[in-house]
Amino acid sequence: MACLPRIHMPRRTKTRRKPQSARRKPITKRKKTKRKVSSVKRRTVSKPKKKNIKRLSLRQSLLRHIRTRRRAAPAVFKFKEPPLHKHESNPIIEPREGNWWEMKATFNPGAVFADNRVHLLYRAIGGNDVSVLGYASSDNGITVTERLDEPAFVPIVKKKPVSPYPTPRIDYLSGGGWNGGCEDPRLTLIDDRVYLTYTAFDGWGSIRIALSSIGRDDFLAKRWKWKNAMLISPPGEVHKNWVLFPEKINGKFAILTSISPEIMIEYVDDLNEFERDDRFIRSHYDRHANTKSWDSWVRGAGPPPIKTKLGWLLFYHAMDTRDPNRYKLGAMVLDGSDPTKILYRTRAPILEPDEWYENTGWKSGVVYSCGAVVKDGTLFVYYGGADSVSCVAMADLDKFLDELKQHGVPKLIAQPRPGRGVDLRTGSV
Repeated sequence: MACLPRIHMPRRTKTRRKPQSARRKPITKRKKTKRKVSSVKRRTVSKPKKKNIKRLSLRQSLLRHIRTRRRAAPAVFKFKEPPLHKHESNPIIEPREGNWWEMKATFNPGAVFADNRVHLLYRAIGGNDVSVLGYASSDNGITVTERLDEPAFVPIVKKKPVSPYPTPRIDYLSGGGWNGGCEDPRLTLIDDRVYLTYTAFDGWGSIRIALSSIGRDDFLAKRWKWKNAMLISPPGEVHKNWVLFPEKINGKFAILTSISPEIMIEYVDDLNEFERDDRFIRSHYDRHANTKSWDSWVRGAGPPPIKTKLGWLLFYHAMDTRDPNRYKLGAMVLDGSDPTKILYRTRAPILEPDEWYENTGWKSGVVYSCGAVVKDGTLFVYYGGADSVSCVAMADLDKFLDELKQHGVPKLIAQPRPGRGVDLRTGSV
């Protein structure tokens, strides 16, 4: 077979591919790239705008949140001037080392105005840690001009029970007195008798309200012919701060037993009926529910109510859960015909423990009032400082009531709750 002539074909040389970076990109890719670049440009331009919008939105929401909280949260009210002015001579009654029965503490005085003088019965603790009541009086309501060397009222203290104990021992801090006695006296003058209510503590397992009385003439002459004390609160329960109204309401004696969660008053035809062993006043106490107010923990009534042009002026003790371990004093006005209705109530404490004599003693940070009188248009409030000394604060009564009416707020009465004080065995209310 003849061979075909060999045809010379030009040799194909391999073309060297350009690097990818130097290649010409397709139009489609260029378009896509342009779109991508343009979209990136748009995003970079629009991004700050979106951020600014978000910041403004966040700022507005924060401002709205702050305004809402300001509207919802109650403003902290403060008086321009203190409603009660503490006298510069405080304390007016201090312990005396020479008297064994009042050598440790003299505090929480009850007060009554009679014969143009202010008469005080103060709680005193001596070397035996038994609380008794001492007597002092003042012509001007400030300076003590008379003070007896012997107690004016000495309770009958029962001995501690032996095992097995009929009542359990309770953990009760009694203002420095560990051996029982009569505590926190309140004095009320009705007609021709001076009535005394106090907390009776046996030093072991019974904290009850006791009631005694004495003739007005015997009281002024310092003839201490007190009637035998009657226990008016039930056994097995803890009750304190019961006060007697200074006049009858609808022909009956009125005993205020609780102010929290509502005002509770017991009306009695004859106070002598408590001489029976089975006659007691049933009452209950519960702490205040409003945790945002200064009186989030209401402790109880202070001095007996004072009749004024607005109604019954009542001072009360309270504590703030945000400011614990500090007893403060507030005030409210109860309706004259129906004292279960609160007409006005202070939005801030009227007396706080800020002085040295209110923070140096058995219990620091305590102002505790048991007596208040009106003399020549001036309101005198007597209180104990740090469970150790007795003090006084004053105010013009008309100005005080005007301030209370202007800066007080109406208070709705809560619905009654079942209960009988604090059960010592279970600790429940």
